Order: sequence, then structure tokens, then C-alpha cells
Amino acid sequence: MFLINLVNGLITLYIWIIIIVSLISIISPYTRNPVVDMMRRITDPVFGFVREKMPFVVTNGIDFSPLVVIIGLQIIRILF
Repeated sequence: MFLINLVNGLITLYIWIIIIVSLISIISPYTRNPVVDMMRRITDPVFGFVREKMPFVVTNGIDFSPLVVIIGLQIIRILF
């Protein structure tokens, strides 16, 4: 039970980080803040992997890779 709660908490935390990074990139795309840089270092490899495997997630300059990652994490959460 502890492991399930831990995984659920980590997934929730990662989803919130994705949401925060996405909002910051919309509001101020070139913010130089150490906390924002750390969150981008955590999320950018996953976004890059999704963009590489699914190039259609970037449409007309709009990047839907955060949405794809969140949906994937929700599916993992349901399976646990």
C-alpha cells in the first residue's frame, strides 16, 4: 500500500511540474530562474522523447507533448 501511495504521489507531483512549466512557457518563455531551470531539466527529456516518437504532437507551432505526457501518466496511475 505504501508503494502505491508513493507512486501516486510522485505522478501527481510530476503532473503539477508539467503544468507549471507549461504555464511559465506561455507567460514568459525565456525566464532565467534556477527553480524554473530545474523543472525544465526534469521535464524536457520526456517532452523531447514524445516529440521524437510522435512528431505530430507539434502542430502549427503548438506543442501538445505536455498533454500527451499527462495523459500517459494518468493511464499509469489507473493501472496501479
